[in-house]
Amino acid sequence: MKAPAIFVCCFAAFLASASGAEDFVDRVDEALTRSIWRDKVRARLSGTVDLEGYVFNQSAPGLLYSDSDDLLTPRLSLFFDVQAGAQVYAFVQTRTDTGFDAGDRALRTRLDEYAVRITPWSSGVFNLQLGKFATVIGNWVPRHHSWDNPFVTAPLPYENPTGIFDVAAARSPAVLLNWANLGPAPLAAREYLAEFRVPIIWGPSYASGAAITGVLGRVDYAIEIKNAALSSRPEVWNPAQTRWQNPTYSARVGYRPDEAWNFGFSASTGSYLQPAARPTLARGTGLGDYREVLLAQDIGYAWHHLQLWAEFFETHFDIPSVGQAGTFAYYVEARYKFSPQFSGALRWNQQFFDTISDGRGGNVRWGRDTWRIDVAPAYRLTPHLELKLEYSLQRAPISGMKFSRLFASQLVLRF
Repeated sequence: MKAPAIFVCCFAAFLASASGAEDFVDRVDEALTRSIWRDKVRARLSGTVDLEGYVFNQSAPGLLYSDSDDLLTPRLSLFFDVQAGAQVYAFVQTRTDTGFDAGDRALRTRLDEYAVRITPWSSGVFNLQLGKFATVIGNWVPRHHSWDNPFVTAPLPYENPTGIFDVAAARSPAVLLNWANLGPAPLAAREYLAEFRVPIIWGPSYASGAAITGVLGRVDYAIEIKNAALSSRPEVWNPAQTRWQNPTYSARVGYRPDEAWNFGFSASTGSYLQPAARPTLARGTGLGDYREVLLAQDIGYAWHHLQLWAEFFETHFDIPSVGQAGTFAYYVEARYKFSPQFSGALRWNQQFFDTISDGRGGNVRWGRDTWRIDVAPAYRLTPHLELKLEYSLQRAPISGMKFSRLFASQLVLRF
């Protein structure tokens, strides 16, 4: 791809905002909403069309997959919502793209979410949800869709691969360090190993299971049981993949002292290994002995044109032959609306890694500490069309490089 992806998105934004396009989107929006049985059942089909462009100065960062130094990828997301009375709500999300995480691949259609939510009482004190849906952990997931996310990318904790594999168990500290790019493996081997690494949370984590949620005055709660850990990759989220042999339990409690502030505390525990990893387990252990344990705190604040968010994650991975591999990650994010159309966002991210025994009587960090700063201006050309740009500078997680840079653009059409 010779033309920078960022200019392709800008040109597409100019064409999409041409005269008459907005009226057409409004007509489509009205046509996709229906009600039957005297308005007791309402159904709505909505969606977004995204065009994303990335340019980077090294191998594809985070969870992007590309053999070149740039990437241009489209995405069609469709949301089907059905409300039956006040007690039953169902939703489905499908996507047609180059993969859950953008890459140089063919377009495919995928069923990302499907769930039914039952609300027995109008007070909202109790809701039961069954299906495949995003995790209840933290405060980024409720705003992770492209129209709601001020940035093109996710915060660092949701997309920064660690040295943990989910298809094999580390047999020794030396193996774990090699997987984390801290060993003597050549560059070619490092790039090969990259596809097996997992972050502490893989995006919104659309794993399958059940959740109980509710609101009690100024307190809200959510408890879920899922078939896969928060770090699991998208291919494992389908219920048939893990067969519920080692479920993951997660919960969040939130408190709103007033309309401006929102505080939350989350916790999760579950096996991070896939069933295919059994042959690599330490003798006398099972998948349940390899657990990811996560504690998190989140803060939200909104005042006039200013919005602030922050999340803090203390996580450790249990490795019987190594010990506990711990890491701490956080981000602080701010968005300010300068006008109804123009806004700007700034995000600071960091991740630190604890030490483990090196097997020779000493201690060594099992990952390379890193930081990243993201800057993202956004402009809403119409009520249905938005253009976002992002520049990210990160302390390179691979030795031999000081910094990695990412330029990203995203054109979002909502209908």
